Amino acid sequence: MHHLLLVLGAAGIALAAVSVSGHELPSDTLPTAGGNLVVTFVGHGTLMLEHGDRVVHVDPWSKLADYAALPDADLILVTHHHGDHLDPAAIAEVRGEATVVIGSGEVCRQVPGCTALANGETTEALGLGITAVPAYNLVHRREGGEPFHPKGRDNGYLVDFAGTRVLIAGDTENTPELKALERVDVAFLPMNLPYTMTPEMVADAALAIRPRVLYPYHYGDTDPDRLVELLAGERDIEVRIRPLR
Repeated sequence: MHHLLLVLGAAGIALAAVSVSGHELPSDTLPTAGGNLVVTFVGHGTLMLEHGDRVVHVDPWSKLADYAALPDADLILVTHHHGDHLDPAAIAEVRGEATVVIGSGEVCRQVPGCTALANGETTEALGLGITAVPAYNLVHRREGGEPFHPKGRDNGYLVDFAGTRVLIAGDTENTPELKALERVDVAFLPMNLPYTMTPEMVADAALAIRPRVLYPYHYGDTDPDRLVELLAGERDIEVRIRPLR
């Protein structure tokens, strides 16, 4: 079980903390037409979203939290098969008989009972509209020239919570497909080098899709304040920095 504790965040923003076995995980509450969406920042690329009576775990990772102490999942979204995103032990802790698991094709080859979504495909689960957004590298590559995330393999997800559209971009750069998305209200964009985006790439993507709230996530040692500087003049894009290294 978990409970919420109110704390005060930077810039006077009221945050909440989800207490899990004595450890507090920060969370934000975002209004939607169907009630509040509570986003818990587990860390790195890992999130938990609660909307109504539905619990959505994104890339659950045992290294970051005790999943036995977190709510069971109604839906699990897995972006790709790298070990900091696909953790079968964490999935097993929160997966019940009725839990829907959605992942890329490679993820579903490793997770029995998983529903595979290819890039660009859309489905509905538990009343939520879900679109698999391509997630891949344009620039950053391994020493042999192979992209860290090749085109066509990995997913991000655009999830519709009662009309509030939340983009969880996965491990990607500022691709044309990402920048062509419409009506993105909340965006989680990765900013860890050399695997995903520079702050300049994140700013470029944000200026294209113009989310009301932008969370840099999975940002490793990259300084998130650089992104704040780049978007300082964009009053309709609120950049929120949370502990998502």
